Amino acid sequence: MTEVATARRSRLTPEREAELYGAVLDLLREVGYDALTMDAVATRTRSSKATLYRQWGGKAELVAKAIRCLKPGSLADFDTGSLRGDFIALVTREDDGQIEQNAALMRGLAMAMHGNPDLLRAFREFLIEPELEEFHRVLARAVDRGEVRPDNPATGYVVHMMLGAFVTRTLIDELPPTQDFLISYVDAVILPALGVPTT
Repeated sequence: MTEVATARRSRLTPEREAELYGAVLDLLREVGYDALTMDAVATRTRSSKATLYRQWGGKAELVAKAIRCLKPGSLADFDTGSLRGDFIALVTREDDGQIEQNAALMRGLAMAMHGNPDLLRAFREFLIEPELEEFHRVLARAVDRGEVRPDNPATGYVVHMMLGAFVTRTLIDELPPTQDFLISYVDAVILPALGVPTT
């Protein structure tokens, strides 16, 4: 039975899957999560609802995987040879326009998660937990290189610090996060907390 389900879920080509995710993201930006329907996704992508449910199970999983698809490559793949280099590669993998657009999208989804346990579960499974694993691998490399002490308590808060940069930039400064801001944040906040020199 599992083999049959896997076969059914793997029929879409990578190109078609990317097209569907792009349409979902466009709809999210237009109407928000609560107003997004599988009917609308089916219409926009010229798919059947049965196909969408067979492939993704429901709206929450579809949206979480579409957001995951936004990220160009895995953080753990950015092995530049230094922790600062890895973080700079992370915050510059999107241009300022993409960062602003995606930050706004994530703010809306964060609000939706408060009242939607299915969306929260999907985000934890397909976004939060994989991102945490990637950050742990990046930090483990830095520990192996001797850049970060293995007992540094700040290692458990790197993701919190990074998310804080995106959220508070808008709330406090009323400005979107930009590459320049994020690089300066890495140098002024994250690396010093980890005991890593910035020069």
